[in-house]
Amino acid sequence: MRLLLGFLFLCYCCPARAQHSGDEAAIRELLSRQVSEWNRGNVAGYMQGYWESDSLVFIGKSGPTYGYQATLARYQKSYPDAAHMGQLTASPLRIRLLAQDWAYVTGRWQLKRVAGNLSGYYTLLLRKLAGHWVIVEDHSS
Repeated sequence: MRLLLGFLFLCYCCPARAQHSGDEAAIRELLSRQVSEWNRGNVAGYMQGYWESDSLVFIGKSGPTYGYQATLARYQKSYPDAAHMGQLTASPLRIRLLAQDWAYVTGRWQLKRVAGNLSGYYTLLLRKLAGHWVIVEDHSS
């Protein structure tokens, strides 16, 4: 009986744990790519981490922005050049998988720039769509 229980544990628990670590690594990679694109001055590349949908929600100090195109336009207006974009560092503090295709991330960001340094915290709601993680809601302050 113990052998059977051990076998069932390995069959059902370990693949889920492996999937969990694979999803966490994919989320970390997505966030890392965003930072790299930002630091190249590529707002459009940075936005590739977001859900390209009218249902995307970004909440910043000025309130919510709805939709991918509106969020892109907001970033382009707020960060029109390299001096305003600066160099971004972002550190996920906690990644929680809520379900097979949903994750919640909390972290800290810092922006070093000629136009004045900024820093704050973020919370992200991510969803796995067509096998890829995307940010569906971002609250950055």
